[in-house]
Amino acid sequence: MKFTLIICTYMRPKPLQTLLQSVTEQRLYPDEILIIDGSQNDETKQMLAENTFKNLHYFKVDDANRGLTKQRNFGINNVAKTSEIVCFLDDDTILDKNYFKNLIGTYKTYPKALGVGGFITNEVSWTAITEDTQPTATSFVYDGWFRNESLRFRLRKKLGLLDDTKPCYLPTFAHGRSVSFLPPTDKIYHVELFMGGVSSFKKEVLEQIKFSTYFEGYGLYEDADFTLRVSKLGQLYVNTAAKLEHHHNASGRPNQYKYGKMVVKNGWYVWRVKYPNPTLKARFKWNATVLFLAFLRFTNIFTQPKKKEAFTEALGRIAAWFKLWFQKPQINYDTVQKTVS
Repeated sequence: MKFTLIICTYMRPKPLQTLLQSVTEQRLYPDEILIIDGSQNDETKQMLAENTFKNLHYFKVDDANRGLTKQRNFGINNVAKTSEIVCFLDDDTILDKNYFKNLIGTYKTYPKALGVGGFITNEVSWTAITEDTQPTATSFVYDGWFRNESLRFRLRKKLGLLDDTKPCYLPTFAHGRSVSFLPPTDKIYHVELFMGGVSSFKKEVLEQIKFSTYFEGYGLYEDADFTLRVSKLGQLYVNTAAKLEHHHNASGRPNQYKYGKMVVKNGWYVWRVKYPNPTLKARFKWNATVLFLAFLRFTNIFTQPKKKEAFTEALGRIAAWFKLWFQKPQINYDTVQKTVS
């Protein structure tokens, strides 16, 4: 299956170079690599001029096309007609040598799959359950493995703000468990959402559904919005054998106040994309969880060294929550419910 890799980047020439070097070591190499650069300088362009990467095409976008979702849509519009699969990677990831081999192979195992996500290995420590290694009361257990359950999830469970919805599915009140709650089993899991920075989709899907430009700039939760819409049309999977590392790079990220606002505002948007008319109980639990997480972030002032970041993010969360009572984001449900022919 011919496939295209799209990398949207912004002011990160060194992380991008590291990623591309890991791409050159792949056992299955992309038929096409599109670099969509929103940088406000020419350092990325210069780096690519000094390093040769096979099948690579570079695009520098203007202000009208800058921002994660806009750059992804720009890239989609420039994909080769012969490509069957389109892959997306964040510019601060590093691939295992078998990443594309296992990712693209999923479409052969599940021919009806509309999208497949990869699996980040360096952010969570998992342990297989054996006679000698058993989970504790503070562990999260899934499919024969366990990991540490964070304080926020343990407290949410005690407060009744957490249910048993599987990872990569959105509960009726949102605030679910992400891909990081799938264990490193090398299995393929059926899901309804995954991360956009380690994703792939059939080209036919991307020709009819675009990434929402509601998510401007940094685009927090744009991937949840997109995959939830695609999951209404067909099957999505995460292949935990398609491994890579994510090395979070601070450049290009918003300040913590803006980030806190996006967490709540964009989180509300994604929730309503999936559940346009939530029950009164779901509404209560969504709001209660938002306030609880904002309070918990505020307490980080006393427990973490970056006190200003914790304080401003908590303020951003509260400010966005208050604003939602008076001004809610508009959702175009005709677009959300659009189907693939």
